[in-house]
This record gives sequence, C-alpha cells and structure tokens, in this order.
Amino acid sequence: MTALGFLYPGHSAEDDYPRIEQLLGSDIRVDLVHTDIGEDAHRADALREMGSPERLAAGVAQLRLSGAEAIVWACTSGSFVYGWEGAQEQVRTLARTAGLPASSTSFAFVHAVQELGVRRVAVGATYPDDVAGLFADFLRAGGAEVVAVRGCGIITAAEVGTWGEAELFTLAREADDPSAEALLLPDTALHTAAHVSALEKELGKPVLTANQVTVWEALRLADRRVNAPALGALFTREPIVQV
Repeated sequence: MTALGFLYPGHSAEDDYPRIEQLLGSDIRVDLVHTDIGEDAHRADALREMGSPERLAAGVAQLRLSGAEAIVWACTSGSFVYGWEGAQEQVRTLARTAGLPASSTSFAFVHAVQELGVRRVAVGATYPDDVAGLFADFLRAGGAEVVAVRGCGIITAAEVGTWGEAELFTLAREADDPSAEALLLPDTALHTAAHVSALEKELGKPVLTANQVTVWEALRLADRRVNAPALGALFTREPIVQV
C-alpha cells in the first residue's frame, strides 16, 4: 500500500480525491487534510496568506500519522502566487516540517507538462486575469511556452466548486488554442476528475487539471507508476519524470 498525503485548502472539490483513488484501481491510498484558507479570495495577498508556512504546518502532523510517503500542497494559486523562487521555498519548508518528500500543484503542472513532452500550452483559469497571468508566468519560468490564457474573473473557490460539467467544458473550449499542445485547467476548487478523458476527446489533445496533476505528483514523489487511462494521457505515459 502506498499512502499519499494532500493538504487541501477549505472545501470545494475535495471529492475529486476519493474519485481519483477509485480510478487508480491499485494499492494507492489518498489521505486529505483540509487547511484553513482564511479569506476565500483569488487575490494575491489573500492567496499568499493561505499558503503561509503556519497554515500548511497545521495539517502536517495528521498526514504523518496517516503514514503518508509524500505530501503535496493541493493548491495552485496558493503556490504560484509566490513566484518561482518563493514556491520552491514553500515546498522546501513543507518538506522539512513533514520530514517527507513534498511538492505543490504548481510544480505538479510543470512536471506534468515535461512528462507529456509538450511545450506550447493554453491555460483556462477560473481566476481573475491578473492571477491567471501569474500562473502563466510560473509556467514560463518552468520552461513552457504559454500561447493563450483565459481568466474567468471568479473571486472565490466556493463559487468555483459549484461549477458542473457544462461550465467546465465551456471553459475548456474557450481557453483552448489551435497551436497549444495541451490545455491546463489550474484550479483545485474545480471538479474535473470525472471528465478528463472526455475533455481530451473533445479537444483532441492532453488536458491537465489541478487535482489530476496533484495526485500524479504525489505518485511521482513516491516513485509509483499507475496506468489509469480514465485520468487522461498523463496517466498512460512512462517513465515518470524524475526530480
């Protein structure tokens, strides 16, 4: 049994994680601890506070008791908002606190893009445009070429969590670009786990979503390979990207 630990901010799309655990169909256990988000706002200052070391550290002990082999901060905006160097320091601090390999959803996207062997990506973000732009900057720092960015202007994760299949597919279609080799949907508050393969069929290209890449990143840290086509092209490729 491989136990994976996730620090998830608040309550929005956390039910993606047991769904992903089921779709993995293997001896993988997904353990989720909710962190206190403070103010629910896709605004740079609120996001930096949400991802502060104190808020993340509060959930670490519970995950260590669960036997987790790796920990991922399951929040994209609460990591890339620090910039490349700041996000690295966030992960290093989390790893020291936990005594375990650690990462965040922002780095999960960078590693997943590398795993797919693509460079040109489009971004469909629920965030306001300025926050979506920070994610694009983060991807560029990680070596990706961002050919299109679409923001939706949604302020709270709570609102994103109410989106269903129709809103998700509309965002994906509107955000895609013909020159993009993959589409990225970066919000962990967005329910996507049940729809990845359908999105890929619709767009004819790989689709990376926040909760999907977060679990893949934890598997990567735990040195596990799992073939799960229902979770998209990312879960059908080998070997896994090494650190």
